[in-house]
Amino acid sequence: MTRTVWNDLFRAEGTEDPLWELFHENSKISRYGSFLPNEVVLARMEQLLESLVFDQYPEVKLPTSFSPLNLTLKDAITSRVSARAMKPCPLTVENLATLLHYAYGVTRDNTDTVFPRPFRTVPSGGALYPLEIFFHSSHIADAPAGLYHYSPARHSCRRIHDGDLAPRLSSAFVQSSIPTEASVLLFLTAMFERSTFKYGARGYRFTLLEAGHVAQNLNLVATALGLGCTNVGGFFDRHLDEILGLDGVNHSTIYVVAIGERQDEPPETRGLV
Repeated sequence: MTRTVWNDLFRAEGTEDPLWELFHENSKISRYGSFLPNEVVLARMEQLLESLVFDQYPEVKLPTSFSPLNLTLKDAITSRVSARAMKPCPLTVENLATLLHYAYGVTRDNTDTVFPRPFRTVPSGGALYPLEIFFHSSHIADAPAGLYHYSPARHSCRRIHDGDLAPRLSSAFVQSSIPTEASVLLFLTAMFERSTFKYGARGYRFTLLEAGHVAQNLNLVATALGLGCTNVGGFFDRHLDEILGLDGVNHSTIYVVAIGERQDEPPETRGLV
């Protein structure tokens, strides 16, 4: 079914105007555009889930205590590099909780505000939070190998597929070794309607920006934990969405972050990338 949706919407590259240019023009804000009243936005948000629910799957509760971050913000920013070589290393559930919470976790409530959702660690257009985080690992202590979904609202994870999927995931990446070299592979996916119902095409742009905020948080936290981190845009979208169970149109993968033990040279000895 997902392939049918993709095929109906697919537009091949050709001699027509570049799609990026068309998108950029169509997502510009006009002074004469109409905007939804706040009460309409709130009513629509009540119909949309704050985060996907997988209650029928086994839950892994995450601790509220986090692993210490052993770098200052300045040092984490300046020493962040893309790890060009990694290998899997053991992670604790506390390590996992630290990465997920500081990436996209809830930090304060929305009481006495006009915003429809509790606030998280990243800026979000209209505080609508259109992203979801899935992750795959077979290297987390006390968490069986599998594909998981993270709920910021509940600060917990659900295992939605059992077993090591690294060999299958490898076929969805341009650099096929990435899934087998990472301790944990995080998939940033987007429920586009959470943003576009209010902002139209501009909401799609906001969603991409938000994914960058989340990925940078993951980079800085991984660095502060002494882990390597690689940001991945080279994946076969339709194949990866199929593995994750996404329809690829209303809900699709837009970014991947791989985290593991660095095997390349330390940043002090080479140019930063």
